[in-house]
Amino acid sequence: MPKILYIEDNDDNLYMLSLRFEAVGGYEIISAGDGAEGIAKAAAEKPDLILMDLNLPVIDGWEATRRLKADPAMCSIPVIALTAHAMAGDREKALAAGADDFDTKPVDFDRLLAKISRALAKETG
Repeated sequence: MPKILYIEDNDDNLYMLSLRFEAVGGYEIISAGDGAEGIAKAAAEKPDLILMDLNLPVIDGWEATRRLKADPAMCSIPVIALTAHAMAGDREKALAAGADDFDTKPVDFDRLLAKISRALAKETG
């Protein structure tokens, strides 16, 4: 069962997405409430994929992604950046920071699941 680390500071977003994953089944969801906690959890838990909110306290999602991708022990973990504030250039900025993919909030769950499936398939294949 793939383990997904969702780094998100908004409890409502975390709760909603966790319920959707629970309903679909087949995923273990762990969470962190800020970028620093997310980096620490990624190191400890070794998730198969990370969903990264970009607007986070302590360390923002851009910097957290850069740090994860700079760490040889974690650089191969796919990161999908998520943001509610999709401005022109944000996708490119997220990819430049090391994110493997980018999606917007509110989350289109079917689209996000497709992106997760593609990222996990690349990891295993």
